[in-house]
Amino acid sequence: MSKQSLQQNLKERGSEGHHPEVLILGAGRMCEPAVKYLSDGKFITWRLGNPHTHTIHVPVDVVLASLFLEDAEKVVEGIPNATAAQLDVSDGARLRDLISEANVVISLLPANCHIPVANACIELKKHLVTASYVSSEMALLDDKAKQADVALLCEMGLDPGIDHMMAMKMIDEAHARGGRVQSFVSYCGGLPAPTAANNPLGYKFSWNPSGAIKAGRNSAVYLYEGKTVEVAGEDLFASAVPLRLQNMPVFALEQLPNRDSLSYGNLYGIDKEASTIFRATLRYEGFSEIMAVLVLEHLLSQLPDIPTKFMTTSGANTVSTTWITKKLAGLSCCKNSSVALRAANCIRWLGLDSEENVPEACKKSAFDVLCHQMEQRLTYAPNEQDMVLLHHELEVVYDDGHICEQQTATLLELGETHDRDIELLLRPQSAMARTVGLPVAIGAQLLLFEEVKSRGVLRPLCSEVYEPALEILAALGIKLEEHIEKF
Repeated sequence: MSKQSLQQNLKERGSEGHHPEVLILGAGRMCEPAVKYLSDGKFITWRLGNPHTHTIHVPVDVVLASLFLEDAEKVVEGIPNATAAQLDVSDGARLRDLISEANVVISLLPANCHIPVANACIELKKHLVTASYVSSEMALLDDKAKQADVALLCEMGLDPGIDHMMAMKMIDEAHARGGRVQSFVSYCGGLPAPTAANNPLGYKFSWNPSGAIKAGRNSAVYLYEGKTVEVAGEDLFASAVPLRLQNMPVFALEQLPNRDSLSYGNLYGIDKEASTIFRATLRYEGFSEIMAVLVLEHLLSQLPDIPTKFMTTSGANTVSTTWITKKLAGLSCCKNSSVALRAANCIRWLGLDSEENVPEACKKSAFDVLCHQMEQRLTYAPNEQDMVLLHHELEVVYDDGHICEQQTATLLELGETHDRDIELLLRPQSAMARTVGLPVAIGAQLLLFEEVKSRGVLRPLCSEVYEPALEILAALGIKLEEHIEKF
C-alpha cells in the first residue's frame, strides 16, 4: 500500500467517525506500552514500498479486556481512545463478541489461553499477535489460518521477539554478502539497573515471579564447536559461568544456557553451516551460586511436606547467619565458605529462617513459599529502574574458510523514571514492559495496515516483519548498537 493510498484510506475512515480498533486481552504488566502506543498513533513509521521512512499520525481505538474490570480501567485511565472491558476468556460468546468488533487482536494472556483466542480469530477472520512461543497446538492451526486469510503472529515480544529480529537482520545481511555463519551466540536478560541491584541475589522481578523462577529449572541443549551439550534442569544453575561483554565490560554478568538452542539453527536457516549455536540467559555474577543452594536445599521443589525454614530445636524465631552458613558449607554446591555465607545472607534476607506466617495459598509447597517471599522482597521501589540487555555475536566465514568477520548487535534499555519528564511519565514504564509491549503493538500495527502479507502461524523472522519493526523501535528509542570487526 502506498503512502497516498494509506492516507486516503485513513481519511475515509475518519470521515465516517471510525478509527481502526485493536483488542488487547490481558491487563498485566506488559500491556500499558502497547495501549499508549496504539491509541496515541504518533510513531507509526515503516517503509511504504520505498527506501524512505514516513511518519503518519493514525489514532487507533484500543479496547483492553481483563478478567477484573478494575485492572483494565486502571491502565486506560487518562489514555485517549482507550476503553476497558471485562472478559472471562472461558466465556466463548463474550470472547467472540469482543473479537468481532476489532480489526486485530493482541493476546497478553498466559500461553495456555492463546488457543481458544486463536480459534476465535480464525473463525472471525481477525489477525492475532502474541509474545509467546509457538506451542505445538498453535503450530497445528497454520493451515486453518491460511485458509481463513489470517495471520497468527507469535513470538513478537523481547525473548522471543526482538531477539529473532536482531538475529535475522544480521544473518540475512551476512548471507547477502556471501558469508556463512559459523557461530551464533545470543545472550538476553531482564535485570535491575546497577543502582537497583541492591539485594543478595542482584535480581528483582519485572514479570511473574513463578514463571521467572521456573525458567531457571528448564533443561537446556546447545551446539558448541560441533558437539551437542545437554544440561539437566537440576544442573542448570551449577552450569553458569562468568561473562564480560567486550563492549560493556563494566557489567559483571553470568550466563545460563537457555532451553533448546538447537531448534534455532533450523529457524534461522543456519543449521547446515553453524558449528556453534548457543543461547543464554543473563544474570549478575553470583546469582546462580545462591540459587543452586536453594535448589539443593529443596526450596524450589514443588513437592509438599519439604521443610521451608532453617529452624533450631530451641524454637527461636530466627537462627544466626553463622549457624546457617555452617549448615550450608557441607553442601556440594558451596564451593567455599564465601558462597555459603552469601547464600546464608540471602536466606535470612528473604525471611526463610523465620516463623513468619505465610498466606494459606502458599502452604501447598516450599516452592510457593519461596515465590511468595521473593515477590514480597524482590520488587522495585518507586523510581528504581530495571534493565534489558540483549546481545548477539556472529562469526562469519567466506569461501576461503577463514573467519573474516565478527558481528555484534547489542540492545540496552533502561526503565523509565519520574525524573525524565514529570508531566509525561506519571506512570513510568519498565524496560521489560516496553520491550515486550511495544513489539506486540507494532506487530498489530503492521497487520492493521496490511504491511505484512504472509498468513498462517508466523514468527518475526522475515524481512517484511523485522525491517519495519526494528525501524519503529529505533524511532521509539529502542536502538541496536551494531559492530563488525574484520579479521
